Amino acid sequence: MIRPALYNNFFFLLTFFIGFNSLYSQKKFTVVLDAGHGGSDVGANRTYSDIGTVQEKVVTLSVVLKLGRMLEKNKDYKVIYTRKIDEYPSLTYRTDLANRSKADLFISVHVNSSPSRSATAQGTETFVQGPNQNKANLDVAKAENDVIFLDEKDKENFASYNPSSPESLIALKIQQSKYLEASLTIGGMIEDNFVKKDKRLSRGVKQANLHVLRMNAMPSILIETGFVNNYDDAKYISTEEGQQAIAESIFNAIVNYKKLVDRNVREPEPEKPVEKPLKNDFRILLMSTPSKYTEDDPALKGLKYILPIKENGTYKYYYGTTNYASIRDNNLKTAKDSGFRNAMAISFVPNQKLGIGYYTLEVYAGKDKLDSKSVIMKTLPDIVRNKENGVFYYTYGKFKSMEEVINLQKELEGKGIINTVIEKKLK
Repeated sequence: MIRPALYNNFFFLLTFFIGFNSLYSQKKFTVVLDAGHGGSDVGANRTYSDIGTVQEKVVTLSVVLKLGRMLEKNKDYKVIYTRKIDEYPSLTYRTDLANRSKADLFISVHVNSSPSRSATAQGTETFVQGPNQNKANLDVAKAENDVIFLDEKDKENFASYNPSSPESLIALKIQQSKYLEASLTIGGMIEDNFVKKDKRLSRGVKQANLHVLRMNAMPSILIETGFVNNYDDAKYISTEEGQQAIAESIFNAIVNYKKLVDRNVREPEPEKPVEKPLKNDFRILLMSTPSKYTEDDPALKGLKYILPIKENGTYKYYYGTTNYASIRDNNLKTAKDSGFRNAMAISFVPNQKLGIGYYTLEVYAGKDKLDSKSVIMKTLPDIVRNKENGVFYYTYGKFKSMEEVINLQKELEGKGIINTVIEKKLK
């Protein structure tokens, strides 16, 4: 399980919370509970011969109502629901409601589904709005973000968002710097409870670009309570007992999270200086191997935001990128907790030009030659083909900096050319 080691670092948010000291003394702790999907949007679903049809919209509403009733019994909490019946509130409505309410916490409850019919994926996972904006990041959130097109206002508010634009990225980072650590903290508490109290498998706390979280002005999380196409998960989340247990685990985490917030507000420690960015970028080296893996390969242990770099026939797999020490350390812990015990942080000089050699992009490797009518061949007319040990390798371009080839990688992903690998050639 991935557990963010953030409890001792929570004072990072001290400045933000102290500014609201008087507010906390006057108002209840406001929690917005969002039951994912609803109405015509069923969400993830699966039919079984013995347990019947399991629908995401039904499970999420049941969990949220149970959780809300527990919170409402405590006079210190104010609960706001994005929906209490089988209806579909737009993503814009959900975030606007939370922001207008000046909520202290936003919790969106969902049910997961793996693309494979084998149903090997199992367990819970909690997402926070993360800083990485590559295609892998966006693909993680695609199932939840597809609902955006059900509402015209959502199209207007979200469709123009360009994850590659500097303006969007700057705005996103400002928002994340305020709420990321708090979101990771409450997410870690919830996943801990799922494991320790409910004895369930946790896939950890992860970062993704989720529209329902991106525009929230408060700590926000999206909880995937289990996989609908995994029989054991589906059976658990479809029962009253399972839904009650899930609600209790989330409730206990909220209570402990509020205690942590109150302690920091009422008994503040000396304010820590704002973290300054480091001179270099840092990526986490997971492993070096002659094998080439795609982003969903079990060898990557469910981690996303993977950047493979090939050098001298060896593929090196890097996780995440940041120029902040705290995020670097958290990424390293995430990698180690996922099973990469020998993972290490590697420094990269931004926009560094290679003195010798160049970077190129390996766009295909396989035993068969590419057809001239393939997307790759039609898109990249100047592609280079080599054959080694019975394998055809197709590479494209020569670049002096890694940033240049990463930009090409993103451009090609938009054209449907995926699973490319940056290759460093020294001669």
